[in-house]
Amino acid sequence: MTSPAPAPPVSAVGVVGAGAVGQAVAGALVASGLCARLLVASRTPEQTAALVADLDDMRAAVGSPARPAAVLLAELVDCRAVVVAVRARFTNSHTTDVRMGGAHANAPVVRALGAALRGYSGTVLMVTNPVDVMARLFADASGCARVFGIGSNLDSARYRLTLARLLDVPLDAVDGHVIGEHGDAAVVCASATRVNGHPLPVPLQQVRDELAARPGRINAGIGRTRSGPAGAVVTALRLALGVEDGLVELSAPYRDGWLGIPLRFTAGRPLPCLPALDEAEARQLDAVHAKLRAAYRALRDTPSSSLPTVRTP
Repeated sequence: MTSPAPAPPVSAVGVVGAGAVGQAVAGALVASGLCARLLVASRTPEQTAALVADLDDMRAAVGSPARPAAVLLAELVDCRAVVVAVRARFTNSHTTDVRMGGAHANAPVVRALGAALRGYSGTVLMVTNPVDVMARLFADASGCARVFGIGSNLDSARYRLTLARLLDVPLDAVDGHVIGEHGDAAVVCASATRVNGHPLPVPLQQVRDELAARPGRINAGIGRTRSGPAGAVVTALRLALGVEDGLVELSAPYRDGWLGIPLRFTAGRPLPCLPALDEAEARQLDAVHAKLRAAYRALRDTPSSSLPTVRTP
């Protein structure tokens, strides 16, 4: 039996941000062969030019169809999708709820990007933290109807990996979700978790400890989490762009706010598929809902930052 032919690459994907995470995302997109053109926009022209040259080397080495180019923000409007991986310059002093530490610094930049891409009709994936709040801010500033945050996807991947290790089972034997927010209050859907199709007691405290400690260990060793978010972006884009059908956990409008929830994509169209929750998990999700709404209200009137308009040579 012959394997089905791979789907042709989508026309173009844009990446905003050429820092550590933007570099990892761009590299993963070139390696995946998902797009025919990869357009990179950044506030630092020299860094963008260097990244594009490096990506071009990767394209030649692996035979990828993705041709990288440095562009202005305005040139991203024709992309099928745009990945936002910007980070303002700030020192994060938070020792708990670390991802919320960048809220006031990153909000003006995200609002400015949303205004610059006002009316964009494609798909936007938000990587910038706090990702659930930044996704909503960008959506409001841009008017874009298809904005998703990737945090719960990464958390769910870490959850399945952790549980597979603790239970000594293959990774693909674990079916479970982490929802709500990408942060300390994330809701582990232990009651709905299945291993080899069967419910199983989840060592919840061990799981929570590992999910809390893992990002810090990565940051301490290499400065910033990179490959995990990049993988979450590629997975989400394949589904959101209709290359594949499947389920992924993303931040999206839900009830009267934004929450990380499982979305089932069919031909690129998302349908919320929240798992059954026990009483404790439902209370946790309600608390996350209130927390994220309050965080958004505190940031929604933040003035926008100015953005550079210099084309990278």
